[in-house]
Amino acid sequence: MDVVIFCGGRGTRLSEKTKDIPKPLVEIGDYPIIWHIMKIFEKYGHKRFILTLGYKGDMLKRWFLNYRFNQSFELDFKDMRPVKPICDWKVMLKDTGAESGTGHRLRQVENDIKTKQFIVTYGDGLSDINLDKLIKYHNKMKREKGTIATISLFRPKSRFGVVKINDENIVKGFEEKPQNPEWANIGFIVCEKEIFSYLKEGDNSLMFEWDTLPKLAREGKLAAYLHTGFFGPMDTFKDYVTLNEMWKTNKAKWKIW
Repeated sequence: MDVVIFCGGRGTRLSEKTKDIPKPLVEIGDYPIIWHIMKIFEKYGHKRFILTLGYKGDMLKRWFLNYRFNQSFELDFKDMRPVKPICDWKVMLKDTGAESGTGHRLRQVENDIKTKQFIVTYGDGLSDINLDKLIKYHNKMKREKGTIATISLFRPKSRFGVVKINDENIVKGFEEKPQNPEWANIGFIVCEKEIFSYLKEGDNSLMFEWDTLPKLAREGKLAAYLHTGFFGPMDTFKDYVTLNEMWKTNKAKWKIW
C-alpha cells in the first residue's frame, strides 16, 4: 500500500531546530524522524512512499540522495560494482508548494498513488500502532458501514497535574497528568481513492484535517480506529528531548523493527 507523508510544514513550534532544517529531518539518535516513521511502515510491508515537500524540501531531497552512503562499505577497485542497496524503499519526493495546506498537498499527488487504498500520515509523529489491525478494521468498516477513510485516534495525557476538590473547595487529592478523556488525531489514516472527490474544491490553503475530514464525518464516511498504545509527536523542543532520551535508553516504543 502506498504511503503519503506530509513533509511540507514549517514546524514553528520547534523553531530551535526547524529554523535550519525541515521538521522531518530533525534527528532522533543518528537518523531523522522521517526515517523512523518509514521504518514503522516497512515493518508491515509498505515500502512505497510519497513525500509531499514544501518548506526546505530540497534538504529532504539531498538527504535521500545520500541515504545509501549512510552505511559502511568496502570498495574493490578491480571490480567497481555499485554499493549494496541499504533498503528496497521506493520514494517519490514531490514539490507541493511552500505555503500549501495539507489538503492541497494531498490533492497534488492523486495521480502518483498506484494502490487502490493508501495511508496518509504526518512527518512528525511516531507510534507502535499495528498497521495490519488498522487496515483490517478499515476494511471491516468499509464493508459494514460504507466508510471510505479510517482515522487513527489516541488519548493524550494532560499537560498538567489535576487537583481534585469537593463542593466546599477542600482539596481531596492530586493526580499527576491524567489521560485526557478526549481523542486526538495521530495520522495513520487509511483512505480509499474515493476521498479525492472531497478534495476537488478549495484553494491552496485547503486543510485535510479541518476541511476534508469533517466533510467525511458529516456524511458518516469516516471511521475511527482507537489506538491505546504509544504515540509520540515531535511538536516542541521538549518532545525532541523526550524522544531522543527514549531512543538513547532503549525505551523507544515505536521501534518495532
